[in-house]
Amino acid sequence: MAIEDTDVFTRLERFYDAVPRDAAVAEEIGGFVLFVSDGAGWPYYARPRLGGADAPSAADVTAVRQRQRKLGVPEAFEWVHETTPDLLAVARSAGLEVLLAPLMVLENAALVPDLPLPGATIRFLEPAAPTFGADISVSRAVGRLGFGAPANATTVQSGSLVVEVAGPAQRDAVPPLSDEAVAELTRRHASGRFLSAVVESPTAGILACGSVQRVDEIGEVAGVATLPSARRRGYASQLTASLARRTLLDGSDVVFLSAGDDDVARLYSKVGFRRVGTACIAEPAAAAL
Repeated sequence: MAIEDTDVFTRLERFYDAVPRDAAVAEEIGGFVLFVSDGAGWPYYARPRLGGADAPSAADVTAVRQRQRKLGVPEAFEWVHETTPDLLAVARSAGLEVLLAPLMVLENAALVPDLPLPGATIRFLEPAAPTFGADISVSRAVGRLGFGAPANATTVQSGSLVVEVAGPAQRDAVPPLSDEAVAELTRRHASGRFLSAVVESPTAGILACGSVQRVDEIGEVAGVATLPSARRRGYASQLTASLARRTLLDGSDVVFLSAGDDDVARLYSKVGFRRVGTACIAEPAAAAL
């Protein structure tokens, strides 16, 4: 059954508000809610207050940033443009740089089928498995390298530029997650609120990673990344499709994601997602740091 976009936006606002609440303290500051990690997880962000009558003001942005500085957490803000359209101009006037990320919802009937991957398979990480801690740590290392940069070193040899991209050796050199972080991730996965999967090779290990955050019947695909040396093999697309399919099978009726840019959005559209709006992700502009 098709779901109207306006209904999706309402449901997404409830989702965004609910996701951090099991691991963060919510502080209301003007028109925002600032989610502050309880110490066991990672830093969160500020979002427009659920059900707020007016868009947050520039003074609200300043007040939140002052609080974030006092707490020593990133000065991060997130919102959906279609839900709070006036906030974009306010945020920019207050010195924030805003990433406009295509917001995409899965057309369930258009989801591509599972296809074999060249030299690799997809595996879902089970929190009860004895290898979960090691697997989630390696998958986070893949994500760090995949989102960090396409190349981690360049050298010039014989007049030719040689690009050295991050591969298994660089992945394995990333320090493992702390015991506290592994325990928190185990708890989240065991609760059913979190789902993770990897693409792995029998010879090279984990080459791509991705997760889904779930609240009620909504799931958000996030953190899909491929080790730079393993790109252009279709790993990210097929992993996204598998995560989406598993989320639907587990009872969700809406699966969505935010693409990094229009080029990435085009790749997700081939999996079965369509753009419905824009997710805004803001932080201080470089000149304002």
